[in-house]
Amino acid sequence: MINCEISEAVKEQLPTLLDWLRGAWIDATVNADIKREKSDHVRVLLDTEMDRATYRDIIIGFRAGPPSLVPANDGLPLRIEFGFEDMAFGHALISEAVRGGNSPAVGEPASAKQMEFASRVAKSDANVLIMGQTGVGKEGMAQFVHNQSERADQPFVAVNCAALPETMVEAILFGHKKGAFTGATGAAEGLFRAADGGTLFLDEITELPLMLQAKLLRALQEGEILPVGETAPIKVDVRIVAAANRDFEDEVANGRFREDLYWRLNVMPIDIPALAERRQDIRAIAAAMLISMQAKTGRFCWPSDEALKALSAHAWPGNARELHNVLQRATILSDESVIEASDLGLTVAPVSRTPRADPVEPGRSSRLMRGQDLHSLSREVQHEAIVDALEKTDGNRRETAKILGISERTLRYRLADMREIAA
Repeated sequence: MINCEISEAVKEQLPTLLDWLRGAWIDATVNADIKREKSDHVRVLLDTEMDRATYRDIIIGFRAGPPSLVPANDGLPLRIEFGFEDMAFGHALISEAVRGGNSPAVGEPASAKQMEFASRVAKSDANVLIMGQTGVGKEGMAQFVHNQSERADQPFVAVNCAALPETMVEAILFGHKKGAFTGATGAAEGLFRAADGGTLFLDEITELPLMLQAKLLRALQEGEILPVGETAPIKVDVRIVAAANRDFEDEVANGRFREDLYWRLNVMPIDIPALAERRQDIRAIAAAMLISMQAKTGRFCWPSDEALKALSAHAWPGNARELHNVLQRATILSDESVIEASDLGLTVAPVSRTPRADPVEPGRSSRLMRGQDLHSLSREVQHEAIVDALEKTDGNRRETAKILGISERTLRYRLADMREIAA
């Protein structure tokens, strides 16, 4: 967990900041006697306390007027200015500035608990299996597990198994000797040896051919690999973090993934929910992305309160990747230093007002969502889409999940949510 200190003046001006930081997996404490001397902690100070700041600190200008972020430069600290109407995003911006990109952005209390769990998992040497839809941040979580482990000073090697040519997967993973096959003009160590002593992140592992799954299982069981063309195995010390957006139980049941490999990998499972289920994370992730964009472009665009509400209400089928694209486009197209809701290019699909059959209790009609706020409408749109897909597939959940582009696990969560709301 990242540590930071808040001055008494900041606590008085922003009384809700402390709770936000602690809920964002930041160990924030109030210090009434912050000294100018170098501290191991990031300090959050008001602009009236500038004489106590170092370049590593964050200065808050809490006042009416246009919000802004001025990065640290020339020995001066990072400066964030905002008023009451921009406080929601201001809190998220402060937390991600404190975090400094050293761990996934967090704003949701449930996500903070997951980060605590992942941190504890990292301290062991057990294999980790990360599950979640495409774009939810599986690689970021894998990197976090590596950074929090005793292997942090060793290599972190990431590979997308779906992008590997099928004929070269074995050689790429395990290496090969010179002349092992046509075109092998030299030897190659392979990714396992490249990650020796560190962590190998195998993304989209369900895309591996069954033959390679058997060899991967042996590598995990014996701690050794056999490069293509070699006759003697080579010892390796690698921690495996694997990930997939497909339902493993479904893949195993259909014979596309080895059950013994699944259980070998599934020692410490981490299931990352879809972004639409992590509303407060959206605010934090957006803040982290905009800080990163500013580092590259020199320009910071602050989302207005209406833009923030639109971001929170969107269904995000593309998860964090879609969010990044939306923010990047808005930053490029915006003529001002503020991103308005109209700059985001987000649309809410029209909602049918005709009562439909309840997919959980056939024959029962009800409006699942009665709220008129954008968040409620967004959830209603998702539920309507699930109802339509279930009708098209005659209630077949596997086919419904395929149509919606989600896993069966996620579909089950959504149906449970619909039952609770309809009750």
